[in-house]
Amino acid sequence: MTDIVPERECVLVGLSGGPEGQALLHRAARIVAGTPGGELHAVHVRATGKAGTESPKELDLQRKLAADLGGTYHTVGGGDPAQTLLDFARSIDATQIVVGVPRGMFSRGTGARLIRAAGDIDVHLVAQERGGGNRPARRPNDLGRLRLIAGFFLAVLLPPALQYLLGHWPHDHFATDLLIQLTGTIAVALLGGLWPAVITAVLSSLIVNYFAVQPVGSMDIRDPENILTLLVFLAVAVAVSLVVGLSARRSREASAAGAEAAALGELSRNAVATQESVPAFLERVREHFQSDGAGLYVRKDYDGEPDVWHPVHSAGVVPSKLQDADNLERMDATRTLALTGRILTQRERRLLTAFGAHLLAMLQRDQLMASRRDVQRLAEGNQMRTSILRAVSHDLRTPLAGIKLAVSSLRQDAVQFPPEEEAELLATIEDYTDRLDSLVGNLLDMSRITGDSMAPLIRPVHWQDAVADALRGLPAEHVLVDLPDNMPPVDADQGMLERVIANIVENALKYARGSDVRITGLVGGMGSATIDGRPASELRIIDAGQGVPTEQVISMFRPFQRLDDAPAGTGIGLGLAVAKGFTEAMGGRLLAENTPGGGLTMVIQLPLSTGV
Repeated sequence: MTDIVPERECVLVGLSGGPEGQALLHRAARIVAGTPGGELHAVHVRATGKAGTESPKELDLQRKLAADLGGTYHTVGGGDPAQTLLDFARSIDATQIVVGVPRGMFSRGTGARLIRAAGDIDVHLVAQERGGGNRPARRPNDLGRLRLIAGFFLAVLLPPALQYLLGHWPHDHFATDLLIQLTGTIAVALLGGLWPAVITAVLSSLIVNYFAVQPVGSMDIRDPENILTLLVFLAVAVAVSLVVGLSARRSREASAAGAEAAALGELSRNAVATQESVPAFLERVREHFQSDGAGLYVRKDYDGEPDVWHPVHSAGVVPSKLQDADNLERMDATRTLALTGRILTQRERRLLTAFGAHLLAMLQRDQLMASRRDVQRLAEGNQMRTSILRAVSHDLRTPLAGIKLAVSSLRQDAVQFPPEEEAELLATIEDYTDRLDSLVGNLLDMSRITGDSMAPLIRPVHWQDAVADALRGLPAEHVLVDLPDNMPPVDADQGMLERVIANIVENALKYARGSDVRITGLVGGMGSATIDGRPASELRIIDAGQGVPTEQVISMFRPFQRLDDAPAGTGIGLGLAVAKGFTEAMGGRLLAENTPGGGLTMVIQLPLSTGV
């Protein structure tokens, strides 16, 4: 008979909030690494009725470690850590559970209960070294059914047992019996609470009266002072029981409040520090309350029908109708947080109210950020329109005025121009027309970039072909091309790549007058640049001009930026902005580096073509 091997391992790590959690995560990661498709889940059980002994710093480190190991981190609430772990393990179909012993809530008792109730889930108990500073202080436990039964049981047996010991211990003082029985009453109060302690006090007073008050062996009391002593004993015993019971109740309430505050604080830190999304926040709420689903419902009006609520975000299983949810928290007039799967207690309802307020703050934060982005886009659009108007008022008017003047001169019938002057006027018209064509082309390209309307046709393109086509119409006497013959093709749009190269070369010739512009390339491959994990090839356009200060490199790629910022300069500062936009649209990068000895080197990086 062969063993059945699971399709994949799903390992759940129980974290108590101590430093040993990192070792447990590494142990679980090794288990997951042994099988393909394994899953790693880390869960911290926050005891709902006990004071938190975990370290928030350790839990934060373990959350990051779980993410680094490819796992997920969860926080759930529950009174019984063992049962809570098993319920969560079955909800994710876990095949193995890893916990440490004997720290904190994952004690030997917890491990034993896990093993007994795990069924077909394997349980790994990892022994941890006991460090004096790592052991949490003991806390008073909840008065559950077992402690209450033990309290009543001890209330009946302890007074006779103490009297039996007193009977074999010679003494002559009536006060000794009272103090010993009072000590027993306090012990019962600590174990079982108020009512077992009251029973102990009454029974102890009767036993002291029978065995220690004259006449011994009778319930009669001859001395009135003894009557007063017994009444004071009974009153003190009951008062001490009341104080102990009240203290235990206050301690439990404070512990529960502390646990709730810690849970809310953790969710707040995650939402603020990591910019947590609404679905992720709802998943944390669902896990904390151990519900089947958590959803955010928004009220909308359809066809005149008011109060129609629809879920817009959810975690787990949520009903389509708001009224079918088990717990509702109205956040404002149009938004409601809903939980389904079980009815919450009054204390949990108060915590759900806090979660709802926090979720509302998250939504308002997202709305403010969206409004800020809209305002920023409007401001950028206004700046763009202002720059375009400035460009039209100057850079378009100058070539148009030159063309009009040249054409008007040629059309004069009264003046006969010599052939060389006529050729010069025609050359002026051609030069200004080329400048207009380049300017209008850059404006149209920039509008496509800012409007996200580009659709590059990606196919294999050779650098040599793109460079040759881009240099047509440019002064070739100052451009030196030195490309390796074995440069492989890259994935690019042929027309866009030509425009990128042409804009960069034209910009270099403008600001590096009197020096040559050199174009070189790197083949790419192992050890070269990569783009999103793909090997990339690069084209380097090098000039020996004035260069660009480091603090101006970023602004150099913004629209309508010119290095000299001089009104007399030609162009409107769109060449590099268009080049960068086209390069990124093709999945590449455009970088600027300082040329050794002075000047600027522009680097175009594009992924190598796969031939597909």
